[in-house]
Amino acid sequence: MFNGNKGRSSNHASPTVPPAPPMPPAGNNKRGMFSVIGPDVVVTGNISATADLHIDGRVDGDVNCGALAQGADSQIFGNVKAESARLAGSIEGTVSVKQLTVERSAKITGDVEYENITIENGGHIDGRLKHMSAVDVAAPERPRAVETGSENKPSVFSTASEGSTGSEAA
Repeated sequence: MFNGNKGRSSNHASPTVPPAPPMPPAGNNKRGMFSVIGPDVVVTGNISATADLHIDGRVDGDVNCGALAQGADSQIFGNVKAESARLAGSIEGTVSVKQLTVERSAKITGDVEYENITIENGGHIDGRLKHMSAVDVAAPERPRAVETGSENKPSVFSTASEGSTGSEAA
């Protein structure tokens, strides 16, 4: 009678233990991965993450990540660089983000570089705004003008000067 129960118990014990979940494949599969810095955490130093990052605590250092979500009570004292960000807390430093949303509770003290920006009513930015593509487009155009005339630069300027001098003299 007891032997029968023991046999049944051991048979039932194996199926009740679930198998371990499969390990995620190695590599740079970032989809669905994120790291959280909780409200009671203070990080002193730079943060670099390939995954998405959610900050509710305090960071004394630079933050570099794919996508950033910043909680309303969080603080970042350093530069922020990300592909996309939704900022709701305070930042003291330069912000460089392609897709940026500044929520109504956000306070940014520093320059902001963006490609697309949304600032909710009440969002505060104390610094300069720079559109990324405008900066990228303007920089190559100036050297192109100099490069085109760089071979003839002395002769172009001397010709222009001589032409001006000649017309002033005449």
